[in-house]
Amino acid sequence: MNNLSQIEALLFVAGDEGMALSTLCSITQFDKPAVLNLIEALANKYADDPNSALEIRETDGMYRLVTKPALGAVVKGYFEAPAQATLSQAQLESLVIIAYKQPITRIEIDQIRGVQSAGTIQKLMLRQLVVEAGRKDEPGRPIMYGTSAEFLDYFGLKSLDELPPLPDFESLDVADGGGELFTSAFDAQTTEMEEKNDV
Repeated sequence: MNNLSQIEALLFVAGDEGMALSTLCSITQFDKPAVLNLIEALANKYADDPNSALEIRETDGMYRLVTKPALGAVVKGYFEAPAQATLSQAQLESLVIIAYKQPITRIEIDQIRGVQSAGTIQKLMLRQLVVEAGRKDEPGRPIMYGTSAEFLDYFGLKSLDELPPLPDFESLDVADGGGELFTSAFDAQTTEMEEKNDV
């Protein structure tokens, strides 16, 4: 693994929040001039490759991997695609994690699910089921997410107090992946709601 790939990997996992120069230096143990040179080299690599969809953007001291402007219409089409009648498994997992752990950052959601959740969260926000709930008071001040009033309406809940209980929730180890625990409890609530509606 070369130095360039380390910077690329860190920017990739940082997702929408991006990563500060100081954080990149701290993790890689490279000094600032070296990291800046690597960022520039990576940016040039993307710019010089017509087959690459990526570029590096710096905003407010945060470096992010983003798609090239020329692909804006394609990316917009993805996010504006008609919402499915039902939530996908990935959307349901992310939504339930947010519901029980809010406010929660994307990185924390990723840790629980074990996969990247940036695109899924964007879809949930477009469906107005998830909203930004401030920023966490830690380096980089990552965005925190919470559920919306539309979330309650979607699941027929009057308040978050009506969410089904999760067994041993406080002892949940994010390293073990909690998707099944979250979704099984929520699926039980959904089934119960459907049975009541059928009566």
